[in-house]
Amino acid sequence: MTWEAHSFETWSRLGRTANGGELRKSRPRSVGRSSKRAIDLIVAITALILLSPLLLAVAMIVKLSDRGPVFYSHTRIGFGGAPFGCIKFRTMKTDASAQLAELLQNNPAARSEWEATRKLKDDPRITAVGDILRRSSIDELPQLINIVRGEMSLVGPRPVTAEELPRYGEHMWAYMSVRPGLTGQWQTSGRNDVSYEYRVSLDVHYLNSWSLARDFIIIAKTIPALFSQRGSY
Repeated sequence: MTWEAHSFETWSRLGRTANGGELRKSRPRSVGRSSKRAIDLIVAITALILLSPLLLAVAMIVKLSDRGPVFYSHTRIGFGGAPFGCIKFRTMKTDASAQLAELLQNNPAARSEWEATRKLKDDPRITAVGDILRRSSIDELPQLINIVRGEMSLVGPRPVTAEELPRYGEHMWAYMSVRPGLTGQWQTSGRNDVSYEYRVSLDVHYLNSWSLARDFIIIAKTIPALFSQRGSY
């Protein structure tokens, strides 16, 4: 069975209690979803137009500074368990996968860090330009395209890989009940400086207490969080 088929089967199974009753629906509900989606489209399209000079400049810098593609698309799990390609400006060397495998094999400390967080604070795969893009979060801006395509939202849990999804445990159903976000409570609460367990708790809290007002608050908090660069690597 493919991951996509398995993910939808898991979504269906986790959406019910052991005795066959329905789990409490996670917000946003149908009306809220429509409003949220409309705001996503308006803001994402406007941002793509206004930021087009910056996006073009970054694309040229990435291409000139390091041979390889400008963009990087990584498979993440979205609404209903559907996989999609999460778009970023490429920040790593072209042989990043081979470097990671060698590093994890020869460096026990790096392997432990990777297994715990799926990230490396001092990642040798990242290019000089990529480091700047990551710390400023500019590498995430191409995900505005994902928002327009309906794969992501402005605010929500950050998109995770199939390997990360089991970390949500019993809350896996809640994660897949909304579109993943360009920003969220994790980004405004320390990002990579907090544990994965705390990240999951932030996502579940967001889902259980969602409102459009909360989304606007998170967006407002994202701006100073970007300038502080706390946990951005």
